[in-house]
Order: sequence, then structure tokens, then C-alpha cells
Amino acid sequence: MTLPIALSCGEPSGIGPEIAARAWDRLRQDCPFFWIGDPRHLPEATPVKLIAAPCEAAAVSATALPVLPLDFEAEAAPGRPDPRNAAGVIRSIERAVELVRAGEASAICTAPIHKKALIDGAGFQYPGHTEFLAALAGAGRVVMMLASQQLRVVPATIHIALAQVPHQLSPAVLRETLTITRSGLIRQFGIAAPRIAVAGLNPHAGEGGAMGQEELDWIADLLDTMRGEGFDITGPLPADTMFHAAARARYDAAVCMYHDQALIPIKTLDFDKGVNVTLGLPFIRTSPDHGTAFDIAGQGIANPSSLIEALRMAQSMAASS
Repeated sequence: MTLPIALSCGEPSGIGPEIAARAWDRLRQDCPFFWIGDPRHLPEATPVKLIAAPCEAAAVSATALPVLPLDFEAEAAPGRPDPRNAAGVIRSIERAVELVRAGEASAICTAPIHKKALIDGAGFQYPGHTEFLAALAGAGRVVMMLASQQLRVVPATIHIALAQVPHQLSPAVLRETLTITRSGLIRQFGIAAPRIAVAGLNPHAGEGGAMGQEELDWIADLLDTMRGEGFDITGPLPADTMFHAAARARYDAAVCMYHDQALIPIKTLDFDKGVNVTLGLPFIRTSPDHGTAFDIAGQGIANPSSLIEALRMAQSMAASS
């Protein structure tokens, strides 16, 4: 029997608990998962069954949301994060990692966290989920992929100012990004011979040096070298012509040079169903591609689509691994 997915609770004052309950209602028959958190934080009408171990999740999932309980310090007030709950949020993530590494869960899906609450309440020292998970796993550099049924994109640089991109982007960074992406597509997406399209850094991929030199100075040479090593790579390509339907049919993932170059197309094509996937970890991790949404928390109107897709993608990736 397929192992269940571990869903960490995320920030309990955000939309995480309500979309977890709604995702269970949609997926209870065909995508077993269990929620790690304090059952007090779930919507009142949620059918809940406390479990002692992940192996119990599948048997109860049809009638109740399986919950691996953790005691938190405080109740959850929608839209108002309480730093007293920070330690519990962190422990939920740690417990998910422990279980997937012990072979008791097939994958991890993480609900959104609120970094300021974690810093204020527990001195959290990581920029976000991804870096914390890498530290827990003892992994080196990891790569963020945003994926949907229409497109997979990987930014080579992420949360830095645009002015810093040419300085932080290097042959080593791009090579490592491409290597991790290719490995993830093979191991976790079941694509035997991945095709990767690479965007240029500059408009029109530099247009022969008229709009920038990086493509001529080193990007094209690096891609030629990696093609000689067996990578199926096209590029550097003008980013403005990479994302229409016919172009997307020619590759399995697009590696872009900076955050918005990658995220604008996928959020335009599939805003509600994009999934954040971390490549380079020794386990599968997915996450909905949105935040805590404090402004609508507790109102019962949050869209669970991205979480549902994240759980389904984790299940599919686990089956392919």
C-alpha cells in the first residue's frame, strides 16, 4: 500500500488549517495524507481522527482527516499569528521530516508559514521553509521548481534584487541548477531523458551582444559544454518567446535566470494550481504556491486548489521515485 503524505500544519492563524480540511474532503478516497498539528486549530466542523502513527492514516481517511497531534501553546486566532505557537509550527515540520526519512511517509507537503512569527517566537534563523528543510536533511544546495500541468519552471536565482542577479549568477550556479533540475526530473517526475530549455539573461538573449554580453561571455559556452556531457538543453533562448503553447511542448522544464522571469509565466498560465517543489532534497517536498493569506483566514473562502495539486503532485512523484 502506498505510504501516506505528511502535511505539516504551517501557520495556524493563516488559511492552512481550513484548506487542509477542504483538501481532505476532496482527496479522502484517492490520496491519503495526515495532518501534523494541534486539532484545536482545524475548523470546528472538520471530522478528525487522531492517529498514533502514519500507518493508520489510510484506514481512517475515508471518514475523517487523520491527525498526528502536536500540542501547541495557544489557540489560533484567524489573521493574528501568535508567537507562542512558533515552536509548534517548527516541530510540525521537523516531525514530517523525521517520518519521511524513517520510511513512514511517502513525501512531505508543507502548508505556508509566517516567518516573522517564527522569528519572534522561536528565533527561527532560516530565510524560509526550503532552507530549513535543507538543513534538517543535511543537503547542499537545493533548487526551487514551480510546477503545474502546463509548465515547470526553475529560477537559477531567487529572492534577490534584480540588480544583484548578474553578480550572483555564475557558471557554477547555473551548472548546479541544471544538474539538480535534470536529476529531479528523472528521479521524481519519472522523465527518463529530460528536455530543458534555458532562458537568456538579457532581452532577446542578448541579441548577439547588442543587449547584453553574458550570453556571449559564458552562458552559451556552458550550455554547449553540458550538451557535450549528455544534457538535452536548448538555449539560451529569448524569454519572451519561450512560454507560448507550441514552445512549451518542446521541453519538460524551463530554467530561468531570475525570480520573475520564471514565476510570471506559470502564475499567468495556472495561478491557482501552481505547486512549489524543492529539488535536491533526499525526499519529496511540495507546497502550495501561496502564503498564509491572513486577510481571509477563518472566513471559509480560501481556495484549496494549490494545496490539492501539491498533495496530488507529491503522490505522483512518490509513485515515480
